[in-house]
Amino acid sequence: MANMKEIKERIGSIRDIMKITNAMYLISSSKLKRARAALDATEPYFDNIRYTIHHILKHTDEFSHPYFDRGKDKPADERICGFLVVTGDKGLCGAYNHNILKLADEELNKHKNTCLFALGSVGRAYFERTGRNVDAEFLYSAQDPALWRARRISEAVTDMFLKGRLDEVYIIYTDMEKSVEVPKVIKMFPLDREEFAEYDVPEEHRHTTAVFEPSPEAVMDTLVPNYAKGLIFGVLTEAFCSEQNSRMTAMDSATTSAKEMIAGLTLDYNRARQAAITQEITEIVSGARSQHKK
Repeated sequence: MANMKEIKERIGSIRDIMKITNAMYLISSSKLKRARAALDATEPYFDNIRYTIHHILKHTDEFSHPYFDRGKDKPADERICGFLVVTGDKGLCGAYNHNILKLADEELNKHKNTCLFALGSVGRAYFERTGRNVDAEFLYSAQDPALWRARRISEAVTDMFLKGRLDEVYIIYTDMEKSVEVPKVIKMFPLDREEFAEYDVPEEHRHTTAVFEPSPEAVMDTLVPNYAKGLIFGVLTEAFCSEQNSRMTAMDSATTSAKEMIAGLTLDYNRARQAAITQEITEIVSGARSQHKK
């Protein structure tokens, strides 16, 4: 059994670590609330953009547009698929990064020609370590989701799509559903007409006729980039919230484990202390008996 000094030092070090894990839990909780508030504040605007796209498709004759129809006749083995993979910039968040990277590997292996965009230091380091070529990386985007970062990412990806360097674009991220982190894959480009046709429009926003000037195509040229920006901002925020929630869970478990270890070590310390006291008493009694015999 370790002596009292060693046990006391170990208890002290565990208490110091427990303070750090508890502080990380509180910080993650604060970050999650701020990120969720930012998303809730901007969501109505991007919902209106989505509704307007639905409105155009519903109330105009079918027209061809590059955001919807690009590369649809191209053979599957010649299509170039772009993947935006959103991971964290830090660890200590449970299986958050592992789960999203596992899904990313599965999706990348399904396609012959791929273009990889890494959002997050953990993902970039993983892909470089496994030999995958990262075509573009957006530093700090995963750790600090903001509209201007989302705009920079959406502009870069949209430009590559319109120039024909990408035929399809997918986003791989982690969504938080009822406090549970769920890895997901969503399609960014080309847009799906059927998906917008099924958009659930509130009764007060429904119209029977509409006129778009100068043309539906010109209006769509402005709406879709804003829609893409909102989509990426929502993805970044959801992924960030998922990371913080996963880190909160991990730090809470670590704090609980530290408390259990301290309780066990405290019991060992008391046993060692009791044994030391008993030994001292025994030595004193033995010394007194030897003196008495003399």
